[in-house]
Amino acid sequence: MQNELNIVAIQTKLTWENPAANLLFFEQKIAQLNSDTDLIVLPEMFSTGFTMQPASIAQTMKGSSVLWMIATARANNLAIVGSIVVQENNQYFNRAIFVHPNGLIDTYDKRHLFSLAGEDILYTSGSKRLIVHFKGWRICPLICYDLRFPVWSRNTNNYDVLLFMANWPIARIDAWDTLLKARAIENMSYCIGVNRIGEDANGYQYNGHTTAYDFLGKEIARTTEGKEDLLQCVISKTLQEETRKKLSFLNDKDSFKIQ
Repeated sequence: MQNELNIVAIQTKLTWENPAANLLFFEQKIAQLNSDTDLIVLPEMFSTGFTMQPASIAQTMKGSSVLWMIATARANNLAIVGSIVVQENNQYFNRAIFVHPNGLIDTYDKRHLFSLAGEDILYTSGSKRLIVHFKGWRICPLICYDLRFPVWSRNTNNYDVLLFMANWPIARIDAWDTLLKARAIENMSYCIGVNRIGEDANGYQYNGHTTAYDFLGKEIARTTEGKEDLLQCVISKTLQEETRKKLSFLNDKDSFKIQ
């Protein structure tokens, strides 16, 4: 087990429906990182922006975006996670891809599709939550709108880190800030949310607020609002476990079944 995990989240604009341009940008940004980085977190649909045109932009699991993630993880000896548009069995998924340093992949399909934008009509909802085992840590990656649904986020698997990848607009950014902190507190888990900046082709504005909270809801890192920036934080497994042992709130959680 690795006691400390060095995490970097990249807050940036996204070039609309242009995977080549976005992959090149992230490649250049990652090349500038310190060699002690363990995990890179990218925004939701990091290669395209939050598009509702999956038929024209979707890739398979052997497409350029996934291959780039594998090559990046291997070349830099780190893990990388972000969501992309994936086509599989004549369906489209907003899929989080977690690539380990050795190139192995874990995937999570977004459970709560954003009906306000018609995502629920164009994409297929996921049915299983993912817990990634990485360097002795248990990481739960979730996507954007999932943040509004505490039951789906509930720490029933004794995970250590919640990761939220998003395209969350300025108009509702107060909810983003509040819910990220709430998820950290109620689950006694580190909670990191990465959001984009800039304007997309639909005219929606984004100002980032990429933030990391500890297991008691204390802010431990935050990016500059509205600016291209890196969130960098080092989290401690020992500190979290000691606090959970002292404040055993998770022992009193409710039991339930998701249908």
